[in-house]
Amino acid sequence: MADRSCIGIDGSPIDPKIVLTEFGKILDTDYRKVPPEELIEVRAFIDLFEMAPKAMLDREQFDCVELSEGLAISLPSAPAVGLNRILGLRDTGDLDTAFNWMSRKSGRRFLQIDDGAISEEIGQWIADRALVEEGSGWVKLIRPAPAAALPGIEGVTVRRAVPRDAELAGSLMCDGFGFPRQLGPIWSATVSSENWVCLLAEVDGQVVGTGLMFMAEGLAWLGAGTTIPQYRNRGVQKAIIQGRLNLGMAHGVSIFVVETAHPEPGNFNASFNNLTNTGFKRVYSRRNLRLPD
Repeated sequence: MADRSCIGIDGSPIDPKIVLTEFGKILDTDYRKVPPEELIEVRAFIDLFEMAPKAMLDREQFDCVELSEGLAISLPSAPAVGLNRILGLRDTGDLDTAFNWMSRKSGRRFLQIDDGAISEEIGQWIADRALVEEGSGWVKLIRPAPAAALPGIEGVTVRRAVPRDAELAGSLMCDGFGFPRQLGPIWSATVSSENWVCLLAEVDGQVVGTGLMFMAEGLAWLGAGTTIPQYRNRGVQKAIIQGRLNLGMAHGVSIFVVETAHPEPGNFNASFNNLTNTGFKRVYSRRNLRLPD
């Protein structure tokens, strides 16, 4: 089994165990297992599915199955890899079960797996099932809790959503990610959950952006950050990132994890830049392998 590819902010290779130790918490570095920074992501999506209104499950064909330490999740009406994928599996038997389950679903479906987890056996498994790599993949980033509260961004006010904001938060996420509006209740459900934080960003009294955070056992997963187009490049997402770090710290989170699109030379990646400028370090790359249609 090869080591995962761990790259510092400056692009130089770094030892993942050193990175995690510097963060004040030594995480499991046996990469035959699913690492904690991926387990928290798996738990977040299982929780998201379990909170979804039951009426949506049949209507939208929203389904999820937990396998070993990972999952397979399917939401065909959402044009997003994150809601139509296999994640967190390292055993070919589990991968077979997930592949067979996912093969009965519609839409674009993916296996997500980090480079270091692709052993010779798993590589052959991928080839035998004709999975095809699509796009440049994702990167996983992590950082420790800040030592003190981070300052806000001038002109942007960030606040935690309350129940009366639930419908608005769901609509913002759908609009930001190009989802049909009928999927809004999936995201709206996070507003009233103990394990989730939904933040809203306001400019001149108007809500213009949002972002989620799932917390469990001292770790937090950040996701679903979006800003309406006319307010982009004004510091809104950086404010939402910092707001989640501050709230997580207040709730006892010690390690924060997040994913974004893999940066490519010559292509500006605002999300990656905002995260690394806020102290996140790239830990490994993840491939998006599409299942045959």
